[in-house]
Amino acid sequence: MVDYLIGIDGGGSGTRALVQHVHGETVGTGSAGPSALGQGIPQAWENIQAAVGRAFEGAGLPVPPWKRCALAAGLSGVSHAPWREAFLAGNPGLARLDAETDSFTMLLGAHAGQPGVIVIAGTGSIAEALRADGSRATVGGWGFRVDDEGSGGWLGLQAVRHGLAAFDGRVNASPLARRVWMHCGDERESLQDWCQLSGQFEFAQLARAVFECEAGDPVAAGLLQQATAALEDLALAIDPRGRLPLAIAGSIGERLAPRMRPALRSRLVPPKAGAAEGALTLARRLLEETEEAL
Repeated sequence: MVDYLIGIDGGGSGTRALVQHVHGETVGTGSAGPSALGQGIPQAWENIQAAVGRAFEGAGLPVPPWKRCALAAGLSGVSHAPWREAFLAGNPGLARLDAETDSFTMLLGAHAGQPGVIVIAGTGSIAEALRADGSRATVGGWGFRVDDEGSGGWLGLQAVRHGLAAFDGRVNASPLARRVWMHCGDERESLQDWCQLSGQFEFAQLARAVFECEAGDPVAAGLLQQATAALEDLALAIDPRGRLPLAIAGSIGERLAPRMRPALRSRLVPPKAGAAEGALTLARRLLEETEEAL
């Protein structure tokens, strides 16, 4: 007997759990540390269980046995099949369990489980679509350094490249270049060290500098134009005929959405909910499909 549905939104910076009674009443929410699968399956399960526990504790309820719960998780790293399989194999005893990409649960949350498109640009970038016939599509999301155009990581990478070129004297030192030197170092050795030791998250921290320099720096303004065009390309590639409602999510995407061309802006709809709510939709579907099969 399943009494509770649990939706999980898990990534590299934290985990959010949304718990709902099977009859529809919301129990509460809880949060914990990262649950991106690339950081380790045991850590993911530890933080998911901690977030779920805090949701019940916040509601003044004891944590029920896992066999009374159905859980669906939207997790960073699920697209890597071995990680997904290892995560599912680590089931602590849940009656029902499923795992999807965090971008797909964001899509479900944004459109309340209905057909639509979402373009996400935060630290990385990706576009997801759910079509009227139930089929799905993904564009972008190939990862930092090789893709993620229009994201915070991409903006930071372009800013650093400009800063290095300016340091060499290959281009003029703009305000953005000086911000890069302030952040990463103003000597060749310190710049090299920063670039060698930094990953996507560290590069993404420089996206703010690009926005802040835009008004007085043509280089920064040009990067933001390129980033906007990259997100437009994602939206057009995943839904060329523009038949589906379009939601934009992520810290960078939300800032660039008003700059998009009018034809795309006319399709924009505000996200109805977030990734945890989308995962909760998956959990309910999982339970319903299992009951129908019995």
